[in-house]
Amino acid sequence: MADLARLTQIIEPEATALGFDLVRVIMTGSEAGDGERALQIMAEDPATGQLLIEQCAALSRAVSARIDELEESGEELIEGNYHLEVSSPGIDRPLTRPKDFGNWAGHEVKLALVDKIDGQRNIRGTLIGIEGDLVTVEDKQAKRHSVTLEMIHSAKLILTDALIAATRPIDTSGADEVFEEEEKADD
Repeated sequence: MADLARLTQIIEPEATALGFDLVRVIMTGSEAGDGERALQIMAEDPATGQLLIEQCAALSRAVSARIDELEESGEELIEGNYHLEVSSPGIDRPLTRPKDFGNWAGHEVKLALVDKIDGQRNIRGTLIGIEGDLVTVEDKQAKRHSVTLEMIHSAKLILTDALIAATRPIDTSGADEVFEEEEKADD
C-alpha cells in the first residue's frame, strides 16, 4: 500500500520548486493487481488556478525523477505497478485545503461526510465559507450546516453558470497547432 502522506512530502517540494500549489495526491485502482493503478497528482499555478499541458509535463518529469531517485536508494514508495497522472483541478474542482473553502465561498458545493449528520452523509448547497476549521454550507431550504474539516471525506464544486462566469478562462493557446518533427537519418 502506498503511503500518501510520505508521497505528498516528496511531491509537494517538487511542485513548489516549479511555482505550483499541490491540490491533491491520491492512489486509484486496486492493490490486488486486478485493475490499473494510478498515482494521481493535482496541482495548480496560483496565478491561474490551472496547469497547462507543459506545466503538467514538467511536474510529471520532476516527480518521476524524484521517485526514481528514492527508489534506487532503497525506499519503496509504491508497491507494484502503477502509472503517474498529473492534472489541473478543473472547473468543478475538489476542495482539499482550508483555503479552498474560503476562496470558493458563494459557489455551489457537494460535501461527502465521513459520518452521517442529521441523517445525511451528503450536503449540497452554497458554500458560505470557513472559519477556523469549521466549513459552513447553506442548503436549498436555507438551512446552514457547519462541519469540521476532519468530518469531510470529500468536497467539490458543482458546475454552474455562476462558477463558469467566475472562473478564469483556460489558456488554449497552441491547442489547435500540431508540431511534427521529422527524424533525421543518421549519416
